[in-house]
Amino acid sequence: MKKQIAFALIGMLAAIMSATILPAAAQEWPAKPVKIMVPFGPGSTPDVVARLIADQLQKSLGQPFVIENKPGASGNTGTDAVAKAAPDGYTIGVSIGGPLAINTLLFSKLPYDPKTDIAPITQLVTQPSALAVNSSVKVNSVAELVGLLKREPGKFNFGSIGNGSLSHLAMEAIALHSGTKLVHLPYPSSPAAMTAIIRGDVQMGCLPAIAVTPHAATGSVKILAVSTARRSPYLPQIPTLKEAGIDVDADAWMGMIAPAHTPEAIVARLQRAVVEALGTAAIREKLAAQLMEPIGNSPAEFRARIDSEIVRWAPVIKAADVKVN
Repeated sequence: MKKQIAFALIGMLAAIMSATILPAAAQEWPAKPVKIMVPFGPGSTPDVVARLIADQLQKSLGQPFVIENKPGASGNTGTDAVAKAAPDGYTIGVSIGGPLAINTLLFSKLPYDPKTDIAPITQLVTQPSALAVNSSVKVNSVAELVGLLKREPGKFNFGSIGNGSLSHLAMEAIALHSGTKLVHLPYPSSPAAMTAIIRGDVQMGCLPAIAVTPHAATGSVKILAVSTARRSPYLPQIPTLKEAGIDVDADAWMGMIAPAHTPEAIVARLQRAVVEALGTAAIREKLAAQLMEPIGNSPAEFRARIDSEIVRWAPVIKAADVKVN
């Protein structure tokens, strides 16, 4: 009996100590520079956003936040580096819907599990994609485009920024929901895909709006819709696909993550600091120039967003038989 009581007291003391150590560690954090892993190269959209946030976090938290670019495997390499880092708050990351959700459906095996190896901190931004057609295509609305595709199935091509990319899946979803057929031609980047649309190598694409709008302004292409659930505040005159009766929601988003088991107090402090950064006028102005809308939700809301992406894209990927490896 005495041994049982002793063990119980030891357990209670351990629980009390852990409850006091974690908040203390969070109060001391950050005591040294923090690394932000970006799973794409310098100059990429996630890199640009990460650097904006890093500068503001350095000001508010008093330690350098250093960007490390680790591209490869459609974002999986850099995201895996976060998943396998020590969960102490000194390695965090910025990642996107591919390596956090969609790639679980496209790759036969990932080196990490986004559900168990990643701690979501907050969704940073959302960015609309724009359904654009070459100006010579004789349609001025999504309904007219769907009618044309149904009359001449398989005749038209679309460009994307890679097999399994959001720009690929969005067009497959449009074809699936409208009962039409399209031919896919992948390109290495948004500018390359836009050039293909302008030249008429492909007739259409659903690409990041920031890559499309300059060409729409010159009349080289026509924007028929944005792919977000609601109209973009930066393109309020452009209808959504849902308004046109095509139930497709395909925004490009990114968020901040940490390794699983990072102390909740550190995650909470990071989330508050990032939300505060997203609320600054300087960052909002720079994001608006890229047609990005700041989000700044809770870790639970961000987790729900990641899970919803898997549910949304699983039937599209299966119907179109999209595979990466």
